[in-house]
Order: sequence, then structure tokens, then C-alpha cells
Amino acid sequence: MSENSETTETPAGSAPEGPRPEPLRFFGTTWVGHDGGYGARRAGVAAGSLAAAAVSCLVLRFAFQGLEIAEVGSFVGMLVVVMFAVCSAIAFRRTWDGFNRRPADPAREDSLRGLKAVGFIGSLLAYFIRSLTEAPGEKLRRAEYETALARYEKRRSTRTGNPAARRSAKGKRPGRK
Repeated sequence: MSENSETTETPAGSAPEGPRPEPLRFFGTTWVGHDGGYGARRAGVAAGSLAAAAVSCLVLRFAFQGLEIAEVGSFVGMLVVVMFAVCSAIAFRRTWDGFNRRPADPAREDSLRGLKAVGFIGSLLAYFIRSLTEAPGEKLRRAEYETALARYEKRRSTRTGNPAARRSAKGKRPGRK
């Protein structure tokens, strides 16, 4: 979870204490309780990402036809097809892995941003497939949120009372003789 997701003090009448779930794109925090139209949102995200992938393939087809009209040759046409295929495969894999774990090296992920932009069809397909079973990234965020909740509850249960008022086993306050 992000560093700002845990709160320890809140004014009276505001949000409850403890960690807050990290919102997901298109879902907000509805993924926590699967409420607020979660199912409809998942269906919409699945349909939208599949439609965007189909439109993207159509646009790429027009671009490829432009290369054929320009008569650049079969070698350049083959390079373009291979480039989009490889970039889409890498983008699919990186996007899919991003749903399961945080990147170990965020700088490397930033350097691959251009490659993922070229292979955007792979990212859209990964988003579509994942949205068939859950909100994309829900599993990762749920594990982080539950860990943060457990850590918060443990901290709350072990820090009850005033530690200065506790007595040692012999009945004396700690630090006094």
C-alpha cells in the first residue's frame, strides 16, 4: 500500500481510523466490498477494453495499408508487424505481472513505458482478461490492504493504555528504584 494509506488520528466525525483501501482505476474502493455497481463496472471495463483493442487493431490495419500504398517493401512491412507483435507480447506480460505484484524496479518500468505504449494492444487484452475474473489489480491491493489492517490491529491491541503507568512484575514502575 502507499505510504499515505495508513492514518492514526482523525478528527471527530470524520473517516474511521486505520488504513484505507487504495482506489483502483474505474472502480474506486468498490472492490473492497464488491458493492456500488462493482459487477456492472467489471462488465463495462471488460467490454470497453475489448472494444478498444478491436478498434486499435483496425487502426493498425489502416496504418499497415498505408505502408502498402507507399510501397515501402515487404521487409519494412514485416518489421512493422514483428515490432507490434513483440511489443504487444511484452506489454501483455508486464501489465499482467503488474496485477499480481508491485514492480521490483520502478525505474525499469518507467524505461519500458514507450515499449508498452507501442504494444498497447497487449495491455488492453491483459486488462480485458483480468477483468473477467476480478477488477484488474484487486488481488494485489486486497492482499496489501489486509496486511495493513492486520498490522494496524496488532499495533492497536499492543498499545492499549499508558505505558508509563504500567508496573513491572515486582509492582514497581519501570525505570525507578
